[in-house]
Amino acid sequence: MLRSFFLILFSCSIVVAKTQSLDRTFLHEVTDSTVLNGAENTQDYLPLLKGKRVAMVVNQTSMIGNMHLVDSLLNANINIVKIFAPEHGFRGDKSNGTTVVNSKDSITGITLVSLYGAKFKPSPDDMKNIDMIVFDIQDVGVRFYTYISTLHYIMEACAENLVPLIVLDRPNPNGFYVDGPILNPTYRSFVGMDEIPIVHGLTIGELALMINGEKWLKNKMQCDLTIIACKSWDHTCLYQLPVKPSPNLISMEAIYLYPSLGLFEGTIVSVGRGTYRPFEIFGHPNLKNAPFEFTPQPITGMSESPPFAGKVCHGYDVSEFASQMLKYKGELYLWWLSGIYEELCKAGKKDIFWHTSFFDKLAGQNNLRLQIIAGTDPDEIRRSWAAGLSEYKTLRRRYLLYKDFE
Repeated sequence: MLRSFFLILFSCSIVVAKTQSLDRTFLHEVTDSTVLNGAENTQDYLPLLKGKRVAMVVNQTSMIGNMHLVDSLLNANINIVKIFAPEHGFRGDKSNGTTVVNSKDSITGITLVSLYGAKFKPSPDDMKNIDMIVFDIQDVGVRFYTYISTLHYIMEACAENLVPLIVLDRPNPNGFYVDGPILNPTYRSFVGMDEIPIVHGLTIGELALMINGEKWLKNKMQCDLTIIACKSWDHTCLYQLPVKPSPNLISMEAIYLYPSLGLFEGTIVSVGRGTYRPFEIFGHPNLKNAPFEFTPQPITGMSESPPFAGKVCHGYDVSEFASQMLKYKGELYLWWLSGIYEELCKAGKKDIFWHTSFFDKLAGQNNLRLQIIAGTDPDEIRRSWAAGLSEYKTLRRRYLLYKDFE
């Protein structure tokens, strides 16, 4: 059954998709021009920053219209003493996994402290001479997207050093559903810090409230937390990001596909790194009968050492499936993972999970890998998450700042 479904999907995937029930037609698309993100609501937080020594946790997404938040605050005579740089760096020009180093920003001259290199969390010395921290980074609503891990560590450092934190909220482009297994704490890592599902359905502000409220920080600490909410957005909105959130998420199709295709990062399958369509395509050199081909090449600032560089990968283009089906369906799509495992096994590749521990960290548990290996039907896999998701959804409702999709 799995093989027949898999072949049908990729021979006429959009036709199949259109025949399925789209049960989330209440969703509506909004753009940055109709939404006020937290950073744009300056009247709500500028008075809190006046006369303070402020540190920023920001990147290329931290924009107010056409101006970076740092520049806007400097123009308002806010004393910015330090910038903490997450994965991909302050300017968002570092590729996946690249170490970010301490430096000074070439434009503002402000000290940059890396939180993606020798450490993930500010040290006590880093926190000296800071009166307040402002966090403003666009998230995509997926547990293994590391900006929320940076948020967790920033909150912990603020709690330990009695420094207030302001989170300037931004819409979650995948905030219209909740899905996936809940993180088992045994598999806690920088690609999964908190006991939430893969698709958590929270804005970064709502998640901060949950982390604080549930006392998930070390030693059950809580930080002095202020959330500056968005306006004209809620969880029924499909938000079009104005700035790519990281070097390899360069389209809305990729952002909708990321929760499902991101799991392939723990396998031998390429997700298109080394092309200009990452997370819209996937494949492997051994999938000889697949209908799509791509050849990864090093791309500065995106993927300097992509898997299978210079080799032809045979695979699938699923971007149209994302735009016409997946964003309305509101669920992780496991058929690709199950189908590719079956196809590669038949092609002689038994070690699809090239790095078992990393796949399990992405999944947040080892059950998913074992279920895929056992040939468990994806619908049955999904049913195994149901109880955990039900409990999580009840928890989630306590921390919502915006109208929900349910």
